[in-house]
Order: sequence, then C-alpha cells, then structure tokens
Amino acid sequence: MALWLESESVELRPNATEDDLQSVIRAVYRQVLGNAHVLDSQRLTNAESQLRNGDITVRDFVRTVAQSDLYRVRCFETASPYRFIELNFKHLLGRAPQDQAEIAAHVQLYNSQGYSAEIDSYLDSDEYIANFGDNGVPTVRGNRTQIGIKNVGFNRTFALNRGYAANDIGKAAQLISDLGSNLPTKIVAPARASGAYSNTGKRFRVSVAKASYGRRVTQSTATFEVAYAQLSQNIQNIQKTGGKILSITSVA
Repeated sequence: MALWLESESVELRPNATEDDLQSVIRAVYRQVLGNAHVLDSQRLTNAESQLRNGDITVRDFVRTVAQSDLYRVRCFETASPYRFIELNFKHLLGRAPQDQAEIAAHVQLYNSQGYSAEIDSYLDSDEYIANFGDNGVPTVRGNRTQIGIKNVGFNRTFALNRGYAANDIGKAAQLISDLGSNLPTKIVAPARASGAYSNTGKRFRVSVAKASYGRRVTQSTATFEVAYAQLSQNIQNIQKTGGKILSITSVA
C-alpha cells in the first residue's frame, strides 16, 4: 500500500470499449475536479461524445473539464489565487508547485492573460506531454523522484494529495508559507475525521538512489524501513545528502 492512495495510470487506447471509455471519463473527472462527486446533470456530455467519437483527445477532454464552469466554481471562484494555482498544479500536472518562482510565474500569467491561458499553460507544457501525452489521464506522480523536479516536491505533493477519501475544499493555499520562505514541507498525518486513510501506526519502506552514508559508504541504491513518526525527518536527511527517493510504500 502506498503512503497515499495513488491514482492508477489510465490511458484511452485504440479500439477501446465503452467500459474503457467510461473508466477514462471517470478518471478525468476525479483527477481534475479533486474527487468531487459529479452529478449526471453536471457531466459534460457533449465533450464525452466527442471523445467517444474520436473527435478530441483525452488531453482535449481534460482541457474542457478544467475550462468548465464546474471547475471554475469549485477551484477558482471559491479559492484564493494561490490556492487556485496550487490546485492547477495538482489536478493538471499531478504534483505540487516546486517553489515561489513557479507560483509567481503563474500569478503573472493569470493576471496578464486570464483564466484560459493559465489552464492552457499546464496542458500545453512539455512536462504534461512527456508524462501524459494526448491520451493519458493526469495522475499523482510526486511520490518518486523525477528528472527536473526537486526532492522537496514529494513532501509538498503529499501535503496536497491525501487520497480518494479527501477532497479539495478550502480557500486557503496550503503551501504558501513554505514556498514563500523556501522551507521544507512537513508530512502531517491525515485526520480520521476527514475520512482520509490513517498511516500513523505503519512502517514504510523507502527506496533511495544515489544515497550517501558518510565518507566510507556510498551506494547507488538503498532500501530501509522507518516508522511514520520518523518519515518526514528521514526524507529531509535524504534530500540533504543528495539522495533521490524512488518510492515509499507501506509494509505494516
């Protein structure tokens, strides 16, 4: 079991069945709308039909959902500007913003070019294409080290993403203080009252690449187990020594 409940990679393949199509559509709504319950009357049936007929790609469908009134009401009109951008990173790129510079760039883009340009900037980016292409559904990908992404992004993605039982309700940005002060983000246990899965009694297996353990011992990969209470500190230590997190999984 993963540290958080990850979305499985979903892709619309050639000759997909109607069941396959519905799985993709559900995955897009779940990811882009942050686990919101979508009523039948709220579904974007015209865009769904276009996807079914092959007139648009999954990326086009994601764009339609993110540009819709449904997304605007949930993630823009009821949120602060910083929170809106946090959610765009989470929903459309599957990760948290890395630093204040990324936030500032998107604030400037939104202020100068508007809502649609802000949404398009994620979907038309090289990062989106490289990770999801035209027919993959965006999914959480901050649980392991990635090329060009700082290790601290793991903690920040975890802070934004607490599994299918959690949702994105809330106006305030969650990372604004850490990003603005260039501070590491702590991993905080999810509260049972929210319905999120509790990890506090578990141990976790951490796989690390390029780990250094002092002058005499250096190895290309390492795996160790740690209790939840020590997880955040261990991640910080890995980052300080230049290690790269490959995965974190629950073992007990």
